[in-house]
Amino acid sequence: MKKRLWNILRNTVIVLFVVASLQLDVVGPTVQAVTQADIDALQDDADALGEQRAELESQLEALADDKSQALARKNLLDSQIANTNARIANVEAQIAQYDALITQTQAELDQAEADEAEQMEVFRQCVRAMEEGGTISYWSVLFNAVDFSDLLGRLDAANEIMEFRQSVVDELRRLQEEIAGKKADLETQRTAQEDAKTELEATLSELDAQRAEANALVAEIENNESEYQTALDEIDAEEEAIQAEIVRLSRELAAANGDTGAALGGYIWPVSSRRITSPFGPRNTGIPGASTNHKGVDIGGVGYTTEVHAAKAGTVIVSQRSSSYGEYVVVSHGSGNTTLYAHMSSRSVSVGDYVDQGDVLGITGSTGISSGPHLHFEITENGSRVNPLNYLTGYIQAW
Repeated sequence: MKKRLWNILRNTVIVLFVVASLQLDVVGPTVQAVTQADIDALQDDADALGEQRAELESQLEALADDKSQALARKNLLDSQIANTNARIANVEAQIAQYDALITQTQAELDQAEADEAEQMEVFRQCVRAMEEGGTISYWSVLFNAVDFSDLLGRLDAANEIMEFRQSVVDELRRLQEEIAGKKADLETQRTAQEDAKTELEATLSELDAQRAEANALVAEIENNESEYQTALDEIDAEEEAIQAEIVRLSRELAAANGDTGAALGGYIWPVSSRRITSPFGPRNTGIPGASTNHKGVDIGGVGYTTEVHAAKAGTVIVSQRSSSYGEYVVVSHGSGNTTLYAHMSSRSVSVGDYVDQGDVLGITGSTGISSGPHLHFEITENGSRVNPLNYLTGYIQAW
């Protein structure tokens, strides 16, 4: 009877061992799509942006209330806004990474708890089998052996049972430690994500304040011609130099491509809004200085998130920032035929890119000499600026 019970116990344990091995190996290791190292890299970038922010603040403080440095100050304010936008994008990326990491860690925790439940069931079956088979000791193995060969077999079986029982206990302990670690990781990740969300809210408020300061400076420049005449003259000179360079680049590109002439017209609205807040040419706005001779049209009814689209297919010949136009893009549509998109908050194309009509060039904003979000849009034909409203029909007069 004793021998029969021993064999039942031995065979049960071996079967349980095989079953447990199969159950625990099916899942396999989790493939991590996101790691803390990914977030650490973003935080390193955030540190660099923080250093740049401090440097810009120092430069702005040095130029405070210096009217002769109005354009330089506006450029610094635009750089500060760009830095803040970059920091916002960085924090948003961290939050998204934490979302993925938390989801991933939760899945790993769920799997570890499921493995623990399976392992506990194996442990219970092992204990149950031992209880049914009676308590087995090395002494009973020794004295109940029929011969030496039987003794060796009994010792091997006993060792298998003891090793398996210990492996079940060890695996349970490992899984419990893993579960505790995953729970701690989740708590840390959720806390860090909440901190990032708090930082994001503060940075968004900071951005609003910076935009208001930049817009107020431009309004002051435009409304105080005598105090800022030098700045206004610099703006005019810069815009004329830019225009000459645009025409040169457009004709140079056309010659390189063997173009004999540009097909004129065929433009679409560059933004979804049809609200014209300032027309082409002389404007009766009461604002003196450079604004009296407008070289394009201002399209209002946009904010800081509106997409800017190519009014016509062509090749990007300029994509940069200037004191007057801020972040701007110029697309060439043939020799002497170009469109210009200015005061954007960001640009999404580079020099040399070919764009189809309607492709996104950037996002509207208020960079450069601009006192609020809008798109300044220019059309040049045969080397001279023309009124965009000759082509953009259905506009709303708002000046």
